[in-house]
Amino acid sequence: MKEQYKQIQEKMDKSINAMLNEFAAIRAGRANPALLDKITVDYYGAATPVPQVGTISVPEARTIVIQPWDASIIKEIEKAILASDLGLTPNNDGKVIRLNFPPLTEERRKEIVKQVKKICEDTKVSIRNIRRDAMENFKKALKNKEITEDDMKAAEKDIQDLTDKSVAEVDKLTKKKEDEILEV
Repeated sequence: MKEQYKQIQEKMDKSINAMLNEFAAIRAGRANPALLDKITVDYYGAATPVPQVGTISVPEARTIVIQPWDASIIKEIEKAILASDLGLTPNNDGKVIRLNFPPLTEERRKEIVKQVKKICEDTKVSIRNIRRDAMENFKKALKNKEITEDDMKAAEKDIQDLTDKSVAEVDKLTKKKEDEILEV
């Protein structure tokens, strides 16, 4: 049973990590290089993520600098950023591209917080689905007489504890992200 609990915990942890990856891609008014991870550039015929075609740095809280290793793709990177949903206009000096993040309006911050809450709820649903699937597996084991009634009751309690712990972690991380968005 310990192995099954470990698998359940790993699945719940994966849901939380997926949520954190989505949080990283949310523009919270600060320059965050993770925003560029999903943007791809046509680099010698292959769709390549921006972080793989140059060096990305954050010299100031509201600025990202992209220094491509091959200066000939600056225009491609600019096109990809303009086509993305970041809503930023890149500036280039022939060697580097600068992305300046304007301060967020109060209205935009509230929209972003709503987006964060939706991601949070989706993650909680995912965790509850993992709990449901685990409970069904234990019920099948009980029906097939592989475990006893006492084992089933213990499993229900342990799985609920894992679920509660994961949901509390999601709430804590969500609150932290909301505070980060609203404080800027």
